[in-house]
Amino acid sequence: MDMNPYLTFPGNCAEAMDFYAEVFGGHIEFIQKTGDSPMAGKMGPENDGKILHARLRIGELTLMASDAIGMPYEPPRGITVQISFDDMEKARRVFRRLAKHGETVMEFAPTFWAAGFGMCRDRYGIPWMVNCDTVRED
Repeated sequence: MDMNPYLTFPGNCAEAMDFYAEVFGGHIEFIQKTGDSPMAGKMGPENDGKILHARLRIGELTLMASDAIGMPYEPPRGITVQISFDDMEKARRVFRRLAKHGETVMEFAPTFWAAGFGMCRDRYGIPWMVNCDTVRED
């Protein structure tokens, strides 16, 4: 069994996935535009160039995404993508990259449960929690 986040974007999925590949050091395994799919003629001109499906591999993790097709886009509500690191500098660096041009909800800092934790909404509107599982040294 495998469980992966599947993100939806309002038309900038390819840009977002390139950004995440750079931030997390992953690589895009698959990306398909609507016009390159067997459904190309049935998608409507308003969906030309949109991403039907993308898959980003980050080590053993998979992040999937698409543009909102056939439905109005709604920003994420009630869900956050959480990622944990055991390297404090990497966690801090990833948090800064995600938060840049986005919104910091909680600064990356020590907490009672972790050496570092922060919450942000990135430039694409995706909410993130970045956690460093290294044991706190008080």
